Amino acid sequence: MTTHTQEIQQARQRRWVLIGITVVFIIAAVAYGFYFEQVLTKREQTDNAYVNGNVVTLSSQVAGTVLEIGADETQLVQSGAVVLKLDALDSDVAFAQSQARLGAAVRSQRERYALVSQFDATVALRRLDLKKAQDDLSRRLPLADDHTLSDEEIAHARQAVTDSQALLNVALKQAEAARSGIAGVDIAHNPSVLTAKAEFMQSWLAVRRNAIHAPISGYVAKRNVQVGSRVTPGSPLMTIVPIDLLWVDANFKESELRNIRVGQPALIEADVYGSKVEYHGKVLGLSVGTGTAFSLLPAQNATGNWIKVVQRVPVRIALDPKELAEHPLRIGLSTVATVDTHDTSGTILGAAMPASPAFITSALAQPMDQAESEAKAIIASNLVTD
Repeated sequence: MTTHTQEIQQARQRRWVLIGITVVFIIAAVAYGFYFEQVLTKREQTDNAYVNGNVVTLSSQVAGTVLEIGADETQLVQSGAVVLKLDALDSDVAFAQSQARLGAAVRSQRERYALVSQFDATVALRRLDLKKAQDDLSRRLPLADDHTLSDEEIAHARQAVTDSQALLNVALKQAEAARSGIAGVDIAHNPSVLTAKAEFMQSWLAVRRNAIHAPISGYVAKRNVQVGSRVTPGSPLMTIVPIDLLWVDANFKESELRNIRVGQPALIEADVYGSKVEYHGKVLGLSVGTGTAFSLLPAQNATGNWIKVVQRVPVRIALDPKELAEHPLRIGLSTVATVDTHDTSGTILGAAMPASPAFITSALAQPMDQAESEAKAIIASNLVTD
């Protein structure tokens, strides 16, 4: 009896243990189902995500030979710092020539303006000659009636009036032509002087542009030039990357974009730091095309042999600048991006262009008022008469 009772009790205990295990599994399944419904289905994750940023390619605006390199790869440069210097000899010579041309243009226009007064004086002289010839003819005509003067002398007097009138007409046309070239403007604002002034300011800019400034603060990622190299306008010289303004391009499958919206929070884990460091960001926008749509050789699906391939769409995720400062990233690093899709009230496409510029630099601005002052000084010095 005792053994049978023990067996019954053991059977009951096993039954309760099995029931307990079953209940635990049921609770775990319910909990996982709740977690799956409320958490896992409310986020999208991809490890096809990489750090990206602005890659600023520095180029020259003038031709020249590199004499000095101020920064090398991996070094930090500040906005406005001189990172390259070109040989300024050619531009200095061109600048001197432009100064001479501006002065010559002013003096040439002074001569033209003076000719107007000369032509006006000639007109006045021709009027006097005409008046004199007319008076002579008037005095001779009464004497011709009584044959005091011969017909030949009267004819000569008439011819003198005609010649004086013709000379006056020529002088008037010359004066009109001279005035048409200077009408409405003074010497300083004459088109020829303004053209020479513009050439002077262009050469003034060329002299200053022999010193190449960094447009932004950042690290030199790539240097493509050596001392002694001959550079031309537009040729890439150096690449600068501002690492305080980076983002993540997460490439989600097209089936994962259903609930992704602009403004949703995101967690980023970079392989360089591991799971110990998390970056908190937000979705800035979704690309308007897949990666293959903008590739050099886009896919041609209108063919006989076609295999469906799941496409991926880049999603831009902004990063917190403070977290970037604490744990710097670099362009191209691999990351894992997780987007929280609980809130789907945002837009699918990105925001409109902001009213203010998204990026701006004042490091490349030139003091054009200084060039204007120098040009005015040259014009004024050549307008002075002894």
